[in-house]
Amino acid sequence: MSVQNISPKELQEICRSGREVDLIDVRTPVEFREAHVKFARNVPLETLDPPAIQSARGNRQPEPLYVICRSGSRGKQACEKFAASGIAQVINVEGGTMACEQAGLEVVRGKKAISLERQVRIAAGLLVLAGAILSLLVDQRWIGLSAFVGAGLVFAGVTDTCGMGLILARMPWNQLSKTAPAGRSNDPQCAKPNSDSCCR
Repeated sequence: MSVQNISPKELQEICRSGREVDLIDVRTPVEFREAHVKFARNVPLETLDPPAIQSARGNRQPEPLYVICRSGSRGKQACEKFAASGIAQVINVEGGTMACEQAGLEVVRGKKAISLERQVRIAAGLLVLAGAILSLLVDQRWIGLSAFVGAGLVFAGVTDTCGMGLILARMPWNQLSKTAPAGRSNDPQCAKPNSDSCCR
């Protein structure tokens, strides 16, 4: 499935032209809090509901919807979800938030967090190590755990999807508490893309 992309430089030129940009960041709330493009709003990939988002856009539906993540991979997955729902005009920002910052787009910074990509590497490494140690010390059949994780990583590389990442994204440490400030993702105005709020 082909995904339409835009470079951070092109996105910056659109912003400078005065046109409104509807940009959703599909990372976890904790990652979003750490750093996000100033005018992005947070809609995590694991809870993404393309028809609901499109419906909430109202009369802006014919205009492009831009999608961003950390480095571009989850943004691509989000675009594919929109396409599978029959929604066109959804564009992935190449290189994600990191590339946007390098291109000069304003990025809001907050509390540091471990990115989801790093969490996947840590979890996979621990599971492989545990499988190897348990197969040596307890029962040889534990080597199946290491093999299972290895096969999962190969599948993730081939399909560019990561089941472990989707599971980790739902973990409590990747969410914000109901009482903690969550930036634009919990701002009532951000649920209204047509409003004259910061979420333009």
